[in-house]
Amino acid sequence: MKIKHIIFDLDNTLYPCSSDMDKGITRRMLECVADFFKCSMEQAIELRKERIVHFSTTLEWLRSEGLTDIEGFLAHVHPDNEADELNEQPRLRNFLLTVPVPMSILTNSPHEHADRVLAKLGVADLFTDVTDIRDAEFYGKPWPNAYIAAMKKAGTSLEETLFIDDMQKYTDGWCALGGTSILIGERNGKPLADDAESMKAARRMCQQPGKTFRLNSIYQLPELKGIL
Repeated sequence: MKIKHIIFDLDNTLYPCSSDMDKGITRRMLECVADFFKCSMEQAIELRKERIVHFSTTLEWLRSEGLTDIEGFLAHVHPDNEADELNEQPRLRNFLLTVPVPMSILTNSPHEHADRVLAKLGVADLFTDVTDIRDAEFYGKPWPNAYIAAMKKAGTSLEETLFIDDMQKYTDGWCALGGTSILIGERNGKPLADDAESMKAARRMCQQPGKTFRLNSIYQLPELKGIL
């Protein structure tokens, strides 16, 4: 297998999951949960922990419960000043410049969030395109349409594309389609429940699952000799 394109996740993949931005995004999502259900933050944490294994994203879960103000949710979770929470990554640009194939971004966040993050990291010009939650009609990874939208934008195929993410349920979705992925880090969340519609949709599309490699960070990518 020879990879000709890499699709990167954005958050906690291009930068460490220990970032204050990760904490800020999670906190603001929980504020939305607490506001929607009129409950305490402690109750929101428990509700989300119980229900998120059945859904691709917190947004999908809340929509299933009746949330209609999608743009209001996205604006709260991703305010204009959110990039202040993100530290610069001095190694990142020089590392990405060594990647021998074109690269793009697939994120379950809105495009404006991706623009802020990539600008803060100083790497926006290194990616051919960004596929966001709107491109996926608000059904993000691991719904098949999210991956398909990203490949269509990039002009690539499943067989020639490597997908890199820090969440197991999202690399599971790519592999359910038959692709090859890399799972980054150790804080990978829980796999989706068997009744999750997104995973069932992916499995219906492929008879032969793909393969996942695990790395501590994207900087170990050169260790996977023979793929790139």
